[in-house]
Amino acid sequence: MRYEEVTTRRDCEMIQIPQGNTVSIPAGTAVVITQALGDSFTVQIPTMGGLYRVAGKDADALGKARPVATTETAAPPGEHPPVDEALILDQLRLVYDPEIPVNIVELGLIYDLRIEPHPAGGSRVIVKMTLTAPGCGMGTVIAADAQCRIESVPGVTEADVEVVFDPPWNQSMMSEAAKLDLGIF
Repeated sequence: MRYEEVTTRRDCEMIQIPQGNTVSIPAGTAVVITQALGDSFTVQIPTMGGLYRVAGKDADALGKARPVATTETAAPPGEHPPVDEALILDQLRLVYDPEIPVNIVELGLIYDLRIEPHPAGGSRVIVKMTLTAPGCGMGTVIAADAQCRIESVPGVTEADVEVVFDPPWNQSMMSEAAKLDLGIF
């Protein structure tokens, strides 16, 4: 994506990167969209410095349509189809680190994925994931995105996403495609 300068059309809450603080940005603020992946945007605010994450639900504040990054996953009410790991991974591929234009699966941030029966029916999905840097304040935001994505899969009754730091992440954990995208050889 090319950078795009826009002015916020309404007040909007954004998350400061990498601190993870929520800030309210007033209408009329000049921002530069630096990344639009998954269903969120990363913007730079020249007057404030730094990067901020804008949720897809607030795309209109940037003058954009809400990104469509979901797959059709609705199941009939009360139905709990079998949960497939591939569907879970497809949903996790829609979650991006707001500073890196690669999804969390290709970055190698997913350490463990288990699917087990849920007592209420359906499945419980348990994921252990990490971050590219232990001090990143965006960990809870990225984990919450992952949890929402997993819970959108038909048959998933509950998802637990835990951020862990053992073993420490390093670039060798990235897929070959991610390395190519980022120019790492």
